[in-house]
Amino acid sequence: MSEPLGVAVLGVGHMGADHLRRLGETVGGARVVAVADPDTARAEGAVAGRERVTVHSDALAALDAPGVDAVLVASPEAAHEEALLAACARGLPVLCEKPLTPDSAAALRVVEAEARLGRRLIQVGFMRRFDAEYAALKTLLDSGDLGRPLLLHCVHRNVSSPPHFTSSMLISSSVSHEIDAARWLLGQEITSVTVVRPTPSAHAPAGLLDPQLVLFETAGGAVVDVEVFVNCGFGYEVRCEAVCERGSARIGDAHGMVVHAAGGTREDVARDYVVRFADAYDREVRAWVAAAREGRAVGPSAWDGYAAAAVAEAGVVSLRDGGRVTVDLAGRPALYGGGGGA
Repeated sequence: MSEPLGVAVLGVGHMGADHLRRLGETVGGARVVAVADPDTARAEGAVAGRERVTVHSDALAALDAPGVDAVLVASPEAAHEEALLAACARGLPVLCEKPLTPDSAAALRVVEAEARLGRRLIQVGFMRRFDAEYAALKTLLDSGDLGRPLLLHCVHRNVSSPPHFTSSMLISSSVSHEIDAARWLLGQEITSVTVVRPTPSAHAPAGLLDPQLVLFETAGGAVVDVEVFVNCGFGYEVRCEAVCERGSARIGDAHGMVVHAAGGTREDVARDYVVRFADAYDREVRAWVAAAREGRAVGPSAWDGYAAAAVAEAGVVSLRDGGRVTVDLAGRPALYGGGGGA
């Protein structure tokens, strides 16, 4: 492809607007040619100053706009399945923000639709796979230098949760990143989930079970623990430590600016994921554009999106009912290879 990849962006909220900026300023080889959002005034504002961009209230109309070669889905999750199936029907490469769909049944329908095509079109937005620290940890674990991974200790903290956040969303929205990261780092499927509920923080909104401790067991016998705390109050923190047979490795300790003043020390802590993973998002979109221009797909697949949804659902059941819940996965189509998080 000699011309820039023509991209339709579906949804111009927080993430969609950030990707619009990224495609215009940071990532080469692509150009936004259409946007869709039910709030057309917001969509018009998002593309103000850009030339030859059509604005639509309907996502499917944007897919059929002139010059569209690929689709970036950043709309609310309830709208993902329709957009993904429509993109598959049109043979359009897709970068879909997580979650792939709101539930595993819908995700499996997307997997089956893509498998029928016989080629991958969908990349799911689990951007941690493109983070430099996560990539270095993956390389180290794959090398075998530290022996077999036995445990992963993970921390996922946010300053505060949005008003609409529910207790189950700590798992389905926040911990979904750890689900994918664990599957990818270990190369194993997650087979069971147990959620432990401490007494909620006094700073959590009424009724929100925050924090939570989520335990995963994998097909290879590893155990993963995730502390998720979405109203910690002080910053956005993501850490992961792999404990192996001959050593351990930890990521997420990199610091920003350190200030010494007034008899004390202050370290800057990122306030949200867009800041902490800015470089990862750039790498993710850059990889997607390059692959789409060559007719390929890279990164997390529709199967990875389905597996994350299935594990999250098991976690929500454990949160609600207590105890250890087994993860039931459908048969993996040959299109997606073998192993966990491939």
